[in-house]
Amino acid sequence: MAQLLLRGEPIGPTNQPIQAVLFDKDGTLSISEPMLHALAQARVFHCLRLLAAHHPELLPEQLAEVDDLLRRAYGLDAGGVHPAGTTAVASRTHNLISTATTLAQVGLGWPEALALGEAVFAATDGLHGMGSPHHPQATDGLHALVAQLATADVRCAVISNDELAGIQAFLASQELSGHFQASWSADHSPCKPDPQAVHALCHELGVPAGACALIGDANSDLRMARAAGVAVVLGYTAAWRRRPPLDPSFAQVHHWSELTVQA
Repeated sequence: MAQLLLRGEPIGPTNQPIQAVLFDKDGTLSISEPMLHALAQARVFHCLRLLAAHHPELLPEQLAEVDDLLRRAYGLDAGGVHPAGTTAVASRTHNLISTATTLAQVGLGWPEALALGEAVFAATDGLHGMGSPHHPQATDGLHALVAQLATADVRCAVISNDELAGIQAFLASQELSGHFQASWSADHSPCKPDPQAVHALCHELGVPAGACALIGDANSDLRMARAAGVAVVLGYTAAWRRRPPLDPSFAQVHHWSELTVQA
């Protein structure tokens, strides 16, 4: 158990030591933007390719419209992905729904739009998450923070909209598996941002939400934690090309070195 200090100042209730820290994965534990950018671009490419093959009657301007709609749906631009967009924050299932919805805008029926979206994702899943042989790097300073938490006997867990296999593969690739006692993923129910996901993960850890900290890079994470009664809620901002548009009512961490653990 420990007290967390942000830039040298205690955060959270002084009479309630922190027993566990729940971390978001993409954009918090990991620098995922380059891989997510490549994934979103590949989804756009394969979607246009398959759409043109199945519907040769579509005009170039209609395909251009789909290209634009997909990029906006994914939060994709030339330099990266929007840190609050669907590619960055949403689960695979939600991204699939946004893809099928885009295809429905150009006249595809919902069954066909969903089937084409599934084909697109099947062609690109290997670029990120459970199907990928490549994994993003841990955010700068993470290993030192995790070591501090372990020394203070504070448990660590991941709460993410990635699949469980993707979470486990990332932790293993960064030699962090032994420091994380539990994970809650898109494979679990309910998943983020339902506050019950926090309670379920805390139950698995054997720690009440009121004795936990949660750190994430999206407002949906932070508001979920607040609704779940988490004692310390922190926004993390350093993993994206542009800073995530976080609610200023939440304290924010710009580098892991700003967060210290007092046993």
